[in-house]
Amino acid sequence: MVNYNPYQNQNTMAASYPDGRMIAADASVSVRTAFIRRTYAVMGGAMFAFVALEALLLAVVPHESVVRLMLGTPWSWFLVLGAFMGVSWVARSWAEGSTSPAMQYAGLGLYVAAQAVIFLPLMGLAFRMDPTIPLAAGLVTLFVFGGLTLMTFVTKADFSWMGRYLWLGGIAALIFIGLSAFGLFGGAGIGIWFAAAMVILASAYILYDTSNIQHHYHTDQHVAAALALFASVALLLWYVVQIFMYSRD
Repeated sequence: MVNYNPYQNQNTMAASYPDGRMIAADASVSVRTAFIRRTYAVMGGAMFAFVALEALLLAVVPHESVVRLMLGTPWSWFLVLGAFMGVSWVARSWAEGSTSPAMQYAGLGLYVAAQAVIFLPLMGLAFRMDPTIPLAAGLVTLFVFGGLTLMTFVTKADFSWMGRYLWLGGIAALIFIGLSAFGLFGGAGIGIWFAAAMVILASAYILYDTSNIQHHYHTDQHVAAALALFASVALLLWYVVQIFMYSRD
């Protein structure tokens, strides 16, 4: 899985909005602080909803049938990824382009649900391998996310320059995943090194998204900012889980 973000360059996005909307970096301290608090409150709610929905799906959906449906052939997984990217595009469009708060939250909810579905086979396999893996991976993900967030807010660095490189990294990852699906790469050694590289890429996404929250989002875009950050954390969790699974082989 890669972090699909059709709005990668937040500088361009910010410049395209009509005048009269305040960018967080230009707002007063109180307004900027309120925006950041709303963003992380919404993001925290999205993470809680994801965990609850994932637990529900794992409890009620037969794991074996999900694996056969989603991972039976390379083509089936490509169809799942294609559907996920399409839903992600719709969800982000609602969250980032709608002036209706209800539509923005609907977009975030749709994206959280899509992430829970696409995580289902991976989490099911992890639970069967070792029930402690999801919890351990979740704690590591929260630790990394917290550390990167603290670093970005303390330094106040602007990582928006990373956007084009993250986009290129995402394209390269998709190509690698596509080639791997047809057996051109193989072995746990390659798999764990790719997962480690994707953890680094996801960490860079978190730096990028966190700096955009401080510098480039408008103060009424807390739902869109929360969605982008949630997507990066989900990407990190996906590959941290895989590293734990490879380590158990």
